[in-house]
Amino acid sequence: MHLPSLETDHAADLAACRAMLRGGSRTFFAASHVLPRRVSQPATALYAFCRLADDAVDLHGGKLAALARLRERLDRAYDGRPFPAPVDRAFAAIVDRFAIPRALPEALLDGLAWDAEGRRYEDFSALKAYAVRVAGAVGAMMSILMGARSSHLLARACDLGVAMQLTNIARDVGEDAREGRLYLPLQWLRAAGLDPQDWLAAPMFNEALGAVVRRLLDEADVLYSRSGAGIAGLPLGCRPGILAARLLYSEIGHEVERCRYDSVSRRAVVSWQRKAVLLAQSMAAFGGMNQEIESPPLAEARYLIDAIAAEPAPQRIFPAPANESAGALVGRMVWVIELFEQLERRGQLSRSSR
Repeated sequence: MHLPSLETDHAADLAACRAMLRGGSRTFFAASHVLPRRVSQPATALYAFCRLADDAVDLHGGKLAALARLRERLDRAYDGRPFPAPVDRAFAAIVDRFAIPRALPEALLDGLAWDAEGRRYEDFSALKAYAVRVAGAVGAMMSILMGARSSHLLARACDLGVAMQLTNIARDVGEDAREGRLYLPLQWLRAAGLDPQDWLAAPMFNEALGAVVRRLLDEADVLYSRSGAGIAGLPLGCRPGILAARLLYSEIGHEVERCRYDSVSRRAVVSWQRKAVLLAQSMAAFGGMNQEIESPPLAEARYLIDAIAAEPAPQRIFPAPANESAGALVGRMVWVIELFEQLERRGQLSRSSR
């Protein structure tokens, strides 16, 4: 028999999650609307927990204490006795319903802890380990909610999350530096003739820094390319929003390139006209997306994929997705591009977009 929907079981809790996202995180709220209803319901609960975790660390002076409280709430969610709050109850429900391994939300909290302690990353592998935690883990959880649980598709979901995080880092180099944050691999900076601490004390753009930013975006482009096979393997109704997000984020990197990799004195913004072109190109290629999946997972993400493989998939039967018309698919992609345009105008996109 079919499992009752989350909307039926946790209507009030989901309504509270939606209200939280609508008021405090337009990016998360938007993401929950570009997916079919059967996915958007659990996605709302997942995004609300991610938002709660992010805010708990960002908005409280005692970051380590806030993280300890979050880990306690995670313990309770996985023990089946969630903290008596809507977000916790809804999150506990999807953890149980979709058999989400504890390692995935734990990875997100680890990434937030690294941010709280101001960790810097000596080499690219260390930076990828961070990106896997703050973005790849969320991508893997979303993949599970979409019913894409194979190791191949999970590897590509992590690729996309990491690529988007690398793009954010490349775009926000100057903004981060002015806040005392530095995410670029220290080895890369030194190889370019820059002393990381000296540069952070007086951040400015030069060709040496541009070479480092370019190198980071080149790595992101490799992962964007690999992620295409994963998107092709998603349920049809889930593909448009994910594909649009992939195109928009990769275009941010191309805009940084057009600015000669100067993300210190300016912030790259993709014009609406360019987004319209991307939409047309993506729809032309949509039906023929490459479905070959050959690349191994990122070494830094393998532990998450192994954790999912070790967790028995839920045995419940979920409602089959309804077929969507081509017009509905186009409409969904138009919607997400318009939404990103509004978010950029309002300065709402941040590195914590997940």
